[in-house]
Amino acid sequence: MNGPRCLTVRHKSVYRYSEPVSFGEHRMMFRPRSSHDLRLVSSELRIVPTPERLHWMHDVFDNSVAIATFSEEASELVFDSSVTLEHYEAPMPEYAIEPYAATWPFVYTNDEASELVNARSRRHPDADVDKWAQSFIAHGRDTSTMTLLRDMTAEIKEQFLYARRTEKGVYRPADTLSFRSGSCRDFAVLMIDAVRSLGLAARFVSGYIFVPDHDATSGGGSTHAWLQIFLPGAGWVDFDPTNSIIGNQHLIRVAVAWDQHQALPLWGTWTGAPASFRGLEVDVSVTEDGC
Repeated sequence: MNGPRCLTVRHKSVYRYSEPVSFGEHRMMFRPRSSHDLRLVSSELRIVPTPERLHWMHDVFDNSVAIATFSEEASELVFDSSVTLEHYEAPMPEYAIEPYAATWPFVYTNDEASELVNARSRRHPDADVDKWAQSFIAHGRDTSTMTLLRDMTAEIKEQFLYARRTEKGVYRPADTLSFRSGSCRDFAVLMIDAVRSLGLAARFVSGYIFVPDHDATSGGGSTHAWLQIFLPGAGWVDFDPTNSIIGNQHLIRVAVAWDQHQALPLWGTWTGAPASFRGLEVDVSVTEDGC
């Protein structure tokens, strides 16, 4: 693994209303997950109006969640997060997959299987997704697990059209397959469902992506989404089908979950006339600095 790259992530979300409204509880997942390949150097969170109470918790996935409650009405609600981190990248990772899992199909051990039930459970099974997933299986010879997953990741990057969407929710996997287009979260959910149809364990990842100058990487300027697949011996391996990235290069993990609705970067409630909502502006920048 190379030496660290020092990155600063600035994530600002602004809700605007035509008149003062009241705010319910808001939950934020802005703080990256510290690990052997990411070290958090500093973190600052500014919220306007100032919450009556702000506290932190770890959810069931050990994601860091900030929870704000408000007593003041306002016509604008601002969440401004800034974090600096050291990011250790493996540009061409080689994974020590257990020999029994190097070729598909394989069977997880009993201990692994019992822990991975939710990571293998499909939410929207569909025959078209099954057929598409099976198209990556080699015929007449052994199917390398990593080759299968690399080919599927590359197929989405090369054959699907990336379209940034700001509205909530994701397409059903079969719809993304039919449209041959979608956002990063649509692509992640499609690939999660496809690999689960093949018996593999996968989970959704929400975070950020560093886009170097003059780079063709998609997903910059907003939060990003990809997936991880559990491969015995290698553990949870990152796959970004939006950019055909395997490994953590440029990827900054914030939250992991079995499904996308469990890893929303920001969600909350407000009370007021429905017509008073003017819109949401989200700006994300990831820059390389000195720590």
